[in-house]
Amino acid sequence: MASRANHLVFLGCGLLCTAALVFAVASAPSAAEGPQGGASTPAASAPAANAPNFPVASGARLAGDDKQTRFILDLDRKIEFRAFPLADPYRVVVDIPQVNFQLAAGTGSAGRGLVKAFRYGLVMPGGSRIVFDLAGPVKIANSYVLDAANGQPPRLVLDFEAVDRTAFVQSLAPESRPELKPAISDANTSSNTVTVPPITTAVLPPVAVTDPRPLIVIDPGHGGIDNGTQSGGETEKNLVLGFGLALRDRIEKSGKYRVVMTRSDDTFIPLNDRVKIARTQSAALFVSIHADALPRREGDAQGATIYTVSDKASDAEAERLAEAENKADAIAGVNLTDEPTEVADILIDLAQRETKTFSNRFARLLMDEMKTSVRMHKHPLKSAGFRVLKAPDVPSVLVEIGYVSNKGDLEHLVSESWRNKAVGAMAQAIDAFFAKRLATAGPAK
Repeated sequence: MASRANHLVFLGCGLLCTAALVFAVASAPSAAEGPQGGASTPAASAPAANAPNFPVASGARLAGDDKQTRFILDLDRKIEFRAFPLADPYRVVVDIPQVNFQLAAGTGSAGRGLVKAFRYGLVMPGGSRIVFDLAGPVKIANSYVLDAANGQPPRLVLDFEAVDRTAFVQSLAPESRPELKPAISDANTSSNTVTVPPITTAVLPPVAVTDPRPLIVIDPGHGGIDNGTQSGGETEKNLVLGFGLALRDRIEKSGKYRVVMTRSDDTFIPLNDRVKIARTQSAALFVSIHADALPRREGDAQGATIYTVSDKASDAEAERLAEAENKADAIAGVNLTDEPTEVADILIDLAQRETKTFSNRFARLLMDEMKTSVRMHKHPLKSAGFRVLKAPDVPSVLVEIGYVSNKGDLEHLVSESWRNKAVGAMAQAIDAFFAKRLATAGPAK
């Protein structure tokens, strides 16, 4: 038995080393071609201080019917762009350089013809994206940018034409079938039909372990093109970013920990990249910050909720929320069909047993601290299959700090006084977690 146990230990160590090597390769920043025109993509942490210099989009509209539909975007200067279709659900994605969208509130929420709705926003520093939700398969019959003329500003124009699914699939590059990877599609220029690698935000490189302090990753949910939930003119992405930055400042002030933000501005980060940031940085704790909302037909709910990962959701509400949050990449038009399996199932199973124990321990500590200072949900501890919590070796929780659909919660979420109390409770829970972990399991990673 001792020999067998030693063999399993060596096997586990070998798998860990192999997985680390595979993960390092998989996590390397993509060399994918940027927006058409060859402009380079800044690092993920680059500030948006030069926003006034970005092209301005001042208006957007749809025209046409369910056979042919035109989209027009008014700009203050000409830009390069790249358009490609996705299926299941049918979408068209348009990648453009970073644009300052100054569109009227509600723009894109009402569709016309072949377009059910469209959304827009920052998808990475230096790059914006427009995603069209379609009523069915289409081809991009024309796509171009017009010069300013006859009192009209420069305009980006896309013409969609209805086609059947067979024609849609056949129009894609062979390697894109049948999963329909992103592809450029321009019916007028056949040479433009090529495969486009999924756009991936640059992941931070591994850090040398020269600082013994535990590293905490704070993950404000959503961002960029993905607004998250919305109510009363407030968006989840802005509320949780403000909360995350305040939590970072509080934690750093103690001097006990290092902190990395998955995003510190209005940037979209794919879900897998959020997990990769935690793993490549050898994080000791991952805290994802969100704010929930219930549809009116489902009644009302209030208070903060703390989630850990589980293959089986603890209740229907947890399952609903996980399903909604796991669609973030689809909302931004990110293709997920080629996501690599980064580690073997046996390694995940070995690592997650301990990781889940630490995640659950932190969740309980966090609940105990938060309930003394902020309102909690009637069932404050839940679990579900959140993709962003699935790092096998990083204790992770997702905190829904409140419901933007609840008037009282929304008032709290925009209150600096409430935020300070909630952030203070989280900081106390982090201190308690690491004090106990260091005492029972040795130094943190």
